[in-house]
Amino acid sequence: MTYFDYNASTPLARECLDAVIVAMSEFANPSSTHGSGLLAKRRLITARGEVAEFLGATPQEIIFTSGGTESNHMAILGACAAQPEKKQIVTSAVEHPSNLLLLADLERKGYRVTKLGVDRDGNLDLSDLENAVTEETSLVSLMWANNETGVIFPVGQAAEIAHKNGALFHTDAVQICGKAEVNMKSTAADFLSLSGHKMHAPKGIGVLFVRKKQSLSPVFFGHQERKMRGGTENLPGIAALGVACRILAQGAHWSQTAQLRDYLELEILNRVPSARVNGKNASRVNNTSNICFHGLPGEVIVDKLDQLGIHVSTGAACTAGGNQPSHVLLAMGLGPGAESSVRFSLGRDTSKEDVDHLLGVLPDIIDNMRGKVQ
Repeated sequence: MTYFDYNASTPLARECLDAVIVAMSEFANPSSTHGSGLLAKRRLITARGEVAEFLGATPQEIIFTSGGTESNHMAILGACAAQPEKKQIVTSAVEHPSNLLLLADLERKGYRVTKLGVDRDGNLDLSDLENAVTEETSLVSLMWANNETGVIFPVGQAAEIAHKNGALFHTDAVQICGKAEVNMKSTAADFLSLSGHKMHAPKGIGVLFVRKKQSLSPVFFGHQERKMRGGTENLPGIAALGVACRILAQGAHWSQTAQLRDYLELEILNRVPSARVNGKNASRVNNTSNICFHGLPGEVIVDKLDQLGIHVSTGAACTAGGNQPSHVLLAMGLGPGAESSVRFSLGRDTSKEDVDHLLGVLPDIIDNMRGKVQ
C-alpha cells in the first residue's frame, strides 16, 4: 500500500499505540481516590499538559472530546447559548461538513448564517468578513486550513475582527495541527478544535481549546473537563494524543513533507500538461495538493489508483461515496472541474519512493482515460 490520504486519517504511531496499551492496562477510573485511580489521574494530567504545551495553552484550557466533530459542535452551540439574543453566525462556504450541517440545522431554528465566499484560489477576503460581522453576530467560525485544498485562512486577523464587534471566534484547526505551529498565546481565538486521528493518535479522541475566560454549557453533565463535558475520560486515547502532540511539536518532518508535496505537484504538471493545482497561488499547509484533471472523473482516477495499491481521495472522507461534487471546489469557481479533482495528502511517513511510485503510474492512467474519453 502507498498511502496519500493523510487528511482523512493518519496511521497510528507506534509510540501512540504503546501509550494506548499501557493506559488500557491501568484500568482504574481517574476520579477514584485510591492508588490505582491516582496513577490514572497522573497519566491524565500528564497528557493534558502535553496537549496544552503543543497548543501554547494552559492545561485548564484543554477539554477532551470524542473528536473534531464534537469539538466543533460544542464550540458553535456553546457560543450560541452564551449569547442567546444574538442570532447571526458568520462562517465560510468551504467549511467542513460537520460544521455546515450543524449550521443548516441552526438556520432552520431561526439563526441567520452568513457564508463568506472565496476566490479561485480558495482565499478569504477579510473585507467581506468586516462587512458581514455586526452587533448581532454571536460567533465567527472559520477553519484554519481547508481539508480539501490545504488553503490557510488568516484566523488571527479574523479573530480580531470578530472581537471588535463583540462576537466570539472559533477555528476548526483539525487540518493544521501537526503540520504547522499553532500557538494560542499569539492567536486570539476563543475556541479551537483538533482531532487525534489526524495526528497519528487513535480515532475517538479530540480536543476543544476553551480560552480561560470563556465557559460553555455542558454537553454531558458531570464534574470532568471543567464541568463542560462530563463522563469518564477516554484515558487510552488521551494518553496517545498527549504522545502525538509531543512528537509532532518538534516539526521534524515539516520541511521534508513540503519538499515532497512540491516535487509531486511539479512532476504531475510536467507529465500531465492539462493538470492544474487547485489553490496553487494561496498559502497552503505543507502536505496537501488538490489537482484537477480536466474532463476526467476524479472518482475513476481514485479507483484506478486504488487497484494498484495507491490510496488517494477526491476530497473530504465525510462526503466520500456521494455523487455530489465538492462544495469547496464549487465555491472556488471550478464548475465541472470540481468532479475532475483528486486530493493527494502526504504525511511524516511519506517517502520519495512513494511519490515516485505514484508518478510512475498516474500519467499512464490519465493518458488511457483520455484516449477512452476522446
